[in-house]
Amino acid sequence: MALSHRIPTTPWRAASTWQIRPRQLAPLLGGLTIFGFGEGLLVQAQWGATPWTVFAQGLSLHAGLSIGWATLLISMTVLLCWWPLRERPGFGTVANIVVIAGVLDVTVAHLPVAHAPVLKVVYIASALLLIGNGSAWYLTTGLGPGPRDGLMTSLHRRLGVSVVYVRLALEATVFIVGLALGGTGGIGTFLFAALIGYSIGWNLTLLTWLARPR
Repeated sequence: MALSHRIPTTPWRAASTWQIRPRQLAPLLGGLTIFGFGEGLLVQAQWGATPWTVFAQGLSLHAGLSIGWATLLISMTVLLCWWPLRERPGFGTVANIVVIAGVLDVTVAHLPVAHAPVLKVVYIASALLLIGNGSAWYLTTGLGPGPRDGLMTSLHRRLGVSVVYVRLALEATVFIVGLALGGTGGIGTFLFAALIGYSIGWNLTLLTWLARPR
């Protein structure tokens, strides 16, 4: 399946980031739920968290904050980066913060940790597929991306560079900074940074096909 290098226009796309209709709720909330579950799988694989979590770990060591507060600080800083790029938050931005965090907590609390190497691989592979799929669903609603995805999509529009390569560059950058600050990475972190952009691209291609008039 070819990679999609842009976010397609879909029948469930909102006219504005705060104009919510029933047909947008399923892809938005469903996509964010899928995303959060995928994040939980990656955590429970225990072979390295996402690059942004590695960054939060490193920041927490130097700022005397918990990882949760460090994550919040990073999210707020990323939101400030939206301003010169003319990205604006929407209902989806708020939903992103609330739904993903909630589903992540539930998943980590109830999903067993993967101890066998084979199960760890299954967790990581599933996480990559699910996070890519969840991202594609909620981004195509047009209700506003989460802080990190908003940075990705605004740079994509401003620079005219594929979302695949923008996401890869962002993940690699925060991973390197996180390691330099003392965060802990692993093979799961490396695989996520290297492959999540492609996963999103493939899933955007799938949604482009689903949205095509029959």
